[in-house]
Amino acid sequence: MMDPMLEKSFTGSEVERCIQIGLLCVQEDPRDRPSMSDVVVMLASDTVAIPKPKHPAFSIGRMASEDVSTSKSSKNFSINDITSSITLPR
Repeated sequence: MMDPMLEKSFTGSEVERCIQIGLLCVQEDPRDRPSMSDVVVMLASDTVAIPKPKHPAFSIGRMASEDVSTSKSSKNFSINDITSSITLPR
């Protein structure tokens, strides 16, 4: 996930810690998100334990072109009966 040009600038554990904190900040339920003061403490201290983030509310993944062509007729992407549109570039 890290740019290879920056690989020697940071340790893997620092990057992983920042990613975990970022995932905590985008949790679906706002009550599960840390306050900004908590985020600052987590970023500033290596000894503060970071809770595991919950499963994200949604994610955007890649679909193969064959999946896109068949998705209109055979796949239902909605888990809560909300309409979802797939936009394709020209």
